Amino acid sequence: MKGRILQVCAVGMSVDKLLSPLLKSIKDEGFELHIACADDGNIEKLRERGYIVHNIHFERKISFVSNLKSIRQLYRLMKLNKYDIVHTHTPVASILARIAAKLAGIKNIIYTAHGYYFHEGMNKKQYNFYYQIEKQFARYATDYLLLQSKEDYQLSINKNFKKSNRIIHLGNGVEIYNKFNPFIIEKEKSKELKKEFNIETTDIVYTFIGRFVREKGIYDLVEAFEMLAKQKPNVKLMLIGGLLESERDQEIKEALHKWKLNKNIILPGFRSDIPILLDISDVFILPSYREGLPRSIIEAMAMAKPIIATNIRGCREQVINDYNGYLFEPGDIKSLMSKMLDMNVHDDKRIKMGIESRQIVEQYYDENKVLQKQIELYKKL
Repeated sequence: MKGRILQVCAVGMSVDKLLSPLLKSIKDEGFELHIACADDGNIEKLRERGYIVHNIHFERKISFVSNLKSIRQLYRLMKLNKYDIVHTHTPVASILARIAAKLAGIKNIIYTAHGYYFHEGMNKKQYNFYYQIEKQFARYATDYLLLQSKEDYQLSINKNFKKSNRIIHLGNGVEIYNKFNPFIIEKEKSKELKKEFNIETTDIVYTFIGRFVREKGIYDLVEAFEMLAKQKPNVKLMLIGGLLESERDQEIKEALHKWKLNKNIILPGFRSDIPILLDISDVFILPSYREGLPRSIIEAMAMAKPIIATNIRGCREQVINDYNGYLFEPGDIKSLMSKMLDMNVHDDKRIKMGIESRQIVEQYYDENKVLQKQIELYKKL
């Protein structure tokens, strides 16, 4: 056995969505792998796949009593199993896990910032507060800092979050040859889905993937789509995803009820057949207010789709405006609608942008390269 590694993430769904390829690579390399996360109904699924999973309750916000309980649970787990490496993900869980790891005397603590919590959409006071938290925890409670976004990486170097040899630009990626590849999709399955969702051959399908929360810009997207539909009847909006049980509130319940009544809005829920759903899509849209380096955009680019996204960290790293898609300012619903309209009326441009997306992915977002960086770091430690 090469060593014992603990991966820490907020909830089981995040483990599955963010870490599945990494988990497989860790096991394939012969490391002993443990996972710590809160049970949102996915822990048993992870255990069925052969993983050792520890149920640790995490609040998705700062809550002193609850956070202290999480630290205590993690500390006991780490002292018991004497991990060689603790690798943390997601903002709150990472802070609590790094505190526990320092207290437990863990020698190698790694933090992957999938996107720093502070962002340009915050007011100055909020920004400085979260900036200092990220910086101080990186400096004093992290041995290696991994950044998915180039902007986060450059900021970390420029602002001396750690010594530069302890800061690694990780990037992000997907399986672009055997999974997210438009050339291997079974077209019969695509036809079946189109029939299931009542998508006509003349329809232009705009697709979103993510949690149904305000910061993802989903309300802006639906409003822009409704404006577009008044001009162009041949449109469909596919909203893939939903909410965790802990996130459900009255606002989204009312919105979902309204969206379900719109025959042009498709709500498939959480799905595992994302490549096929993207295959029947024409344009991918991510109108977020905050991101790291969104995997959903990479998946859509790999499937040769043009992208419309907000001009924020992460998205502007993936989308070259007027080349493989369009960027617009967060919250600018009229601009979003105009970009959607442009994609609707210019078929050749839309197809060309999709081809450019695929080429960018092949050059920069191959998952195997991202995984290899992490495995090499584990071996080194």
